[in-house]
Amino acid sequence: PNWRLVVMPLRTPRFGRSGKLSLLHATKHTTKTTMTCNTKLILCAAVLPAISSLAIGGRRLRKNIKMPDPVPREGIDEVIKTMESGKLFRYNVASKEESQVSLVEKEFSDFTGHKFAVGLNSCGSAIFLMLKCAGAQHGDKVLTNGFTFTAVPSAIVHAGCDPVYVETTPGYVVDVADLEKKMDANPDCKYFIVSHMRGKLASMDAIKKLCDAKGVELLEDCAHSLGVLWNGGHSGHHGTMAAFSSQSYKMLNSGEGGFFVTDDDYAAARCMAYAGAYEALADKHYCRPCDAALAKVMDGSIPNFSLRMHEGTAAMLRPQIKTIEARRAEYNERYYRIAAQLNALPGCSVEDQLPQVTIVGDSVQFNVEATALGDDLDAGADAFLAKCAARGLPVERFGSGSNARNFKNWKYAKAPECGLPVTADIISRAFDVRLPLLFEEEDFEIMVEIIQESLAEVAAGELEVKEQEVAYAR
Repeated sequence: PNWRLVVMPLRTPRFGRSGKLSLLHATKHTTKTTMTCNTKLILCAAVLPAISSLAIGGRRLRKNIKMPDPVPREGIDEVIKTMESGKLFRYNVASKEESQVSLVEKEFSDFTGHKFAVGLNSCGSAIFLMLKCAGAQHGDKVLTNGFTFTAVPSAIVHAGCDPVYVETTPGYVVDVADLEKKMDANPDCKYFIVSHMRGKLASMDAIKKLCDAKGVELLEDCAHSLGVLWNGGHSGHHGTMAAFSSQSYKMLNSGEGGFFVTDDDYAAARCMAYAGAYEALADKHYCRPCDAALAKVMDGSIPNFSLRMHEGTAAMLRPQIKTIEARRAEYNERYYRIAAQLNALPGCSVEDQLPQVTIVGDSVQFNVEATALGDDLDAGADAFLAKCAARGLPVERFGSGSNARNFKNWKYAKAPECGLPVTADIISRAFDVRLPLLFEEEDFEIMVEIIQESLAEVAAGELEVKEQEVAYAR
């Protein structure tokens, strides 16, 4: 009773930094004497569970869950070469073959199967330009998901338009029945931006058919759906235009960046003009629209918004495109295993995507039954988040008062008249966790363990988060 055992990851240089080597310290409480075992101990898998069980409150996650996919060495080298050349502006080249942006546009469009791609400074800019290229005018109404990221309605407002929100389903995709209802209630609404939030695709064939029948132009926000397939083909082909992202938490990582894609020469030409391809600069695009489209568009009637992609951004993106399919396979193998474990927890469910969809499982979302969160849903949900955070796992609640995916926080635009009661209920019990590529198997075991134990404590009415001393953590 007078001795305690503390196991910690080794940080002494003479023994290296391997997490599998530890020092064993025995400290007697009754004196200030500390006895240290000088023997290097290799803690085998059979021993670690016993050691971790000594911790009050269970194991902690020590790694950063916001860890993005790294830029490959090839991309880093190309960025350095680009900086050394000083040619950081995409048009500061003699020909399209010398422009990193022109090259990445060609490689990106080849990958997704689109005729044209225009590299931009962000996906938000691409969404904004989709509306401009579609001909949206100030005051026009634009339908979009009631559950999406704030960048989507923000781009609608940026274009001078008014968002009209559509209810979501428990699978976080747009409700097609409510979409039709909103179309009928807003016959003057001629645009619908469908957002594939967290890479989840709605019934796209049905949506395309409905939009065609109602005379509504379909545009796709594919920020989260690069690599996601619909019946074997890439997302972004149901709409006339689509927007992709290369922000850090996406399948392409350049910090910021985006692509506008289309199969229409005139839309591509308009996008190039808005982005900043003035005078004869269109000739420095591999994905060059036809002469007729350029002649019609490049007449000075379109303002230059200077939304071009940076040469360094393109240089770091090019090698990443080559690895999307391999990374998708790795993500998905882990996703389905973790989703099955979460589905097995009481009151917890991970919704399946449609059978037509090939997913990219770089994150997992799960719904929790209201009864599992107690009589006060908000208090229970907050306690669950706090318990997870106390053990190193930041879990996001889509319906929280600070989440940028909660439509109630989009105060820059008019609130939905109906209040979106279905969406509000769903996101109040919907939680989100990233599954970083560089995490190891034990990290995911700890993540599931934290979610399981935190939910169990909340379900038992234990809402208080106590200070916890953790004996072992990876």
